[in-house]
Amino acid sequence: MDAPRGDRADAVSFSRLPIPLAAPASAAPPLAVALLAAALGGWTMDLGFPDTGWWPFTILGTALVLWSLRGRSIGGALLVGAAGGFAYYGVLIEWLTVYLGVVPWIALTLAQVLFVAVGAVPIALAWRWIPVAFPGVAGRLLLLPIALAGAWTAREGVSNVWPWGGFAWGRLAISQAEGPLAHWAAWVGMSGLSFLLALLAGVLAAAAIERRTSLLGRGVLVSGLAASMLVWPAFPTITSGTSRIAAVQGNSETGLFAQYNPGDILQDHLDATVPLYALDEPIDLLVWPENASDLDPLRDDYAAAALDSVSARLAAPVVVGTITAQGDETFNSVLLWQAGEGALDQYDKVHPVPFAEYLPERDFFYPLAPELFDLVPRDYSLGRRDTVLELDGLTAGVAICYDIVDDDLLARMIDEGANVLLAPTNNADFGRTDQSVQQLAIARLRAIETGRSVVQASTVGASAIIGPDGRDLDSLPLFTAGVMVQDVPLSDVITPAHALGRTLEWFVCLLAAAVLVIAGVHARRPRRAREPS
Repeated sequence: MDAPRGDRADAVSFSRLPIPLAAPASAAPPLAVALLAAALGGWTMDLGFPDTGWWPFTILGTALVLWSLRGRSIGGALLVGAAGGFAYYGVLIEWLTVYLGVVPWIALTLAQVLFVAVGAVPIALAWRWIPVAFPGVAGRLLLLPIALAGAWTAREGVSNVWPWGGFAWGRLAISQAEGPLAHWAAWVGMSGLSFLLALLAGVLAAAAIERRTSLLGRGVLVSGLAASMLVWPAFPTITSGTSRIAAVQGNSETGLFAQYNPGDILQDHLDATVPLYALDEPIDLLVWPENASDLDPLRDDYAAAALDSVSARLAAPVVVGTITAQGDETFNSVLLWQAGEGALDQYDKVHPVPFAEYLPERDFFYPLAPELFDLVPRDYSLGRRDTVLELDGLTAGVAICYDIVDDDLLARMIDEGANVLLAPTNNADFGRTDQSVQQLAIARLRAIETGRSVVQASTVGASAIIGPDGRDLDSLPLFTAGVMVQDVPLSDVITPAHALGRTLEWFVCLLAAAVLVIAGVHARRPRRAREPS
């Protein structure tokens, strides 16, 4: 079968694969146009993410990427998907270049480009098969967008968890953290929100090329779907009391290449904590960031005495990030420290960052770039403790930095009884880029998704105390030492998102796969009938 005219240049050996056409060859945009549209769409998607935060642009950009895959062959889909993926991730994670240079940025971007390119193939097949198998309005403007959104969600779902724990930083849902659709996270979770955004984008793309339905009818469909998503009520915020929690931002030089003497980072946080001693009202808990003590108080008497002093003066336990050791293993840890008693509880980071906090398959990767991987001199072990810190009347789930992207880890915290979430982090390696506010956007959605307040304490920012409805109760400017103190709402509610878990993600992916398979079978029948026996 000949490739469509607009796709001859990219068909290569794939041009003979039996992929039925959904429309005349002239309907497919030329390859050059498709590549430009995909790249423009990828760049536009990033505009919805912090710091810009123009949330509608992520939907529009996604629609443009989906449109660019219409009529593509398998080879063309791989190429066009790669163009869109590179433009999207290349801009989204440019913060990797600040201290680490171009190589890690290129490596991570290309890894995500591979996922986007492969994920573009079922999207291209959906464009070809579904309008042929289901030629009615429902097929073209309902089943097709569902399949497009399901394929997008499936690609996100795989890249979120694989390999080495995946990379869930660029999910569509994150773009809506401060937009009017963020409340959906409590109903359907992060993956469900990504599906809804991709569905709206798919309807936009399908409506844009629809010619057998009036402009008014298409407008009603798009605006009706958007309006229904906007007016759907927020899940009710249900609280069970408050806890007075303080958090400190030390403005410490804690980056990978920072030059400091032992104890300097600890001292920065001791100094930043001083304003809390003048409070009239006592606090229940003090939260310091990840790596807030560069001396392990479990092994260093000075650090232990310093934390004892802080805890005693505030008459409250201190949550402090530090590096701990057990035998031959090293952990990125958070301790719950009480004056006179030491560490009452401990959490070890479950999701250390591959190629940053540990080097997967070190014997294979290290010889490929020894100078680069010398920046990862030790491998942090994966934490095996539970995910919560227990206090009287307070059970705090802990997500250290990158932990916040892990769906399963957040679900574990709720299952283990967390009624508030703590997110200590160290963002010093990324300067004044968008990385810290992107991470805060994830934390904001986690608050909505779980119905729990989130206390994000960073060494340099962004730091904020977020209520269970996603609104800031307090915040601190970047690269400024300071404290936050709030009566933080506690909650034991189980949101629909938590109750559903990954069920909804599996359902929409399997639904899209079923529609695609059925369409593929039906779309091939006319072709077989035309073939000579």
